[in-house]
Amino acid sequence: MPTVLFHPDHRLWLLCGPTAAYAVRLAEDGAVRHVHWGAPLTLDQAVQAVERTSPAASSFEAVAGVDELTVEGGARFGPPSLVVRFADGTRALQWRYAGHDVDGGHLSIHLEDQHYPLRVTLHYRTHSDSDVLERWTTVRNLDAHQPVTLLRCDSATWTVPHRTHYRLSHLVGGWNSEFQLRRTEIPVAETVLTSRRGMTSHHANPWLAVDDGTATEEHGEVWSTALAWSGSWRITVHRDPVGRTTWTGGFGHEGLTWTLAPGEALDTPIVAGLYSMGGFGSASRAWHGYVRRHVLSHPDETRPVLYNSWEATGFDVDEAGQKALAARAASLGVELFVMDDGWYGARSSERAGLGDWVPNPARFPNGLRPLATEVRRLGMRFGLWVEPEMVNPDSDLYRAHPDWVLHMANRDRTEMRHQLVLNLARPDTAEWTHSWLDRLVSEHDVDFLKWDANRPFTEAGWPGHGDPDRLWIAHTRAVYRIMDRLRADHPGLRIEACAGGGGRADLGVLARTDQVWTSDNTDPVDRIGIQHGFGQLYPAQVMGAWVTDSPNVATARRTPLRFRFHVAMAGALGVGGDLTAWTEDELTEAAGLIATYKLIRPVVQHGTAYRLRGDGALTGMQYVHGDDHVLLAWCPTRRFGHQPPPLRLASVDVAASYHDLESGATYPGALLRHAGLPLGLPPGDHASTLVRLRRID
Repeated sequence: MPTVLFHPDHRLWLLCGPTAAYAVRLAEDGAVRHVHWGAPLTLDQAVQAVERTSPAASSFEAVAGVDELTVEGGARFGPPSLVVRFADGTRALQWRYAGHDVDGGHLSIHLEDQHYPLRVTLHYRTHSDSDVLERWTTVRNLDAHQPVTLLRCDSATWTVPHRTHYRLSHLVGGWNSEFQLRRTEIPVAETVLTSRRGMTSHHANPWLAVDDGTATEEHGEVWSTALAWSGSWRITVHRDPVGRTTWTGGFGHEGLTWTLAPGEALDTPIVAGLYSMGGFGSASRAWHGYVRRHVLSHPDETRPVLYNSWEATGFDVDEAGQKALAARAASLGVELFVMDDGWYGARSSERAGLGDWVPNPARFPNGLRPLATEVRRLGMRFGLWVEPEMVNPDSDLYRAHPDWVLHMANRDRTEMRHQLVLNLARPDTAEWTHSWLDRLVSEHDVDFLKWDANRPFTEAGWPGHGDPDRLWIAHTRAVYRIMDRLRADHPGLRIEACAGGGGRADLGVLARTDQVWTSDNTDPVDRIGIQHGFGQLYPAQVMGAWVTDSPNVATARRTPLRFRFHVAMAGALGVGGDLTAWTEDELTEAAGLIATYKLIRPVVQHGTAYRLRGDGALTGMQYVHGDDHVLLAWCPTRRFGHQPPPLRLASVDVAASYHDLESGATYPGALLRHAGLPLGLPPGDHASTLVRLRRID
């Protein structure tokens, strides 16, 4: 069955997914209006669903129906998706239909202004194996002489059906506390989720979900969207007094403009939307499948167990010390050794050297080649930490090119972490950045880059440029281009996205990287909540999760090594502690746990994930891959004398039986589903367990 259907008599388009449908129509005034987003419909049913809205009750209400890309002009009073200013000062838009194209699952609807030479194309793309609908917009200035100023240019407007109540789920946080899930009633107002920081940010993520307030993990309708963009962004949710709830979102933030030169076009990033009838858990699993099949470049690869040297050495990096760490890491079964900050220039602290990407001759007298060779001799791949977008004022780069950073005339240059931000919107800066990265990877056969960005934008100006605001978008696009070029020229290179932890996690960066550093906070108790929020959208295989020292460097909390490993095993496992200080017993235990992780890794990284909640503080994750099931359960704290009851599993066949691969016990599926799996947690706080089950008929 085609995924895009058209009814010419009613000028209606229907986009079909496996278990969901989306319908729009061309209204009499030339605008494209929303019809349906929800359960599957036939084309005839979609025609019947077209709103039969009576005229407005008063002169103070909006036009009937909601535009697919809301604009200024006419009786529209909600937040617009597209705001333009023509050369003569006119801002309102009036559309006429200019045709449509269908290319497989890609629908393009073309609109033109009735007076001004401006064309807008609304893009919709479906995939036969996913209910996720991708949307984006192209705005083209057809005028041969006059520019057009874009004051806001979002990717799409989304509309949900009328419900008595609406609840918003979104992610909040900060550095060391990213991805905190919040659920709250949507007020009759405009609610803005945004980042004005030049990157996705720790404080919010461009994902949200809407339900009627009754959805649970496994039941209820959920509508959700995610923006594929790694710079500043804005999403405005609007619940109006007559009961409609919509939202619009895209790149940039309020106050920015983009001058569209004669003949120029601007494509917005993709914003993807998903309807699920199976609650928040079903929505997450659908998102995970979409990310694997349509976002990631290497979804079938198994992410290696990595070791990162930062917490062991800080800036005190040298060849001998790194080789010693590499030897210990290899003995644990680590597969990828990553040397963190401090290997280049005059980098003995965060105050100097950033931007001078040449190995420090005192610390690495023969360059990085001897270390890379030793790492590979030990059977591991070799990786490096880099921060390509930043520079210390105390650096040779800055002294040579002080104009290469974001700055404004007659304003101080704000330093954060003693850094400034390079303006990669400048072609010369971007080309220089690509050149040194390409040379670094080529000369040392680097397998992995941890791409960091440790501060937001300030004084984001571009003196002398006629359209300085465009740097907010052009910088992020330059990052994308550099990553794309590196990966094209070095097919074996893998990249981890990082921004002081989870400050750059989104579908845009994941299309160019292989995993995300979730948070600088590696405390396992805090990580349970961080990973819970992260997993609402992103699958386990892209979630970097480390085991570090106890007490934890961020929280000073002491936790058992087993508990730290069990929490980190829920993602792409890494180790980041000071291995030179670990006891022989700890090293032996760690090696055993890493070996166990390698057994469960295919199930965790490529399986289907189910979130579990037990009694009190007990939570867990169940992963299913074919007949294999992996359960990770964590109980950070419990009352004295209280042993949590068995944990009910979410995805088992009640007619089958399941064999515990460690204990040898066999459990009926009905028992696991309704009564739960006995966990046998060790006593005390910070208790955890890992169970491997295999279905037997």
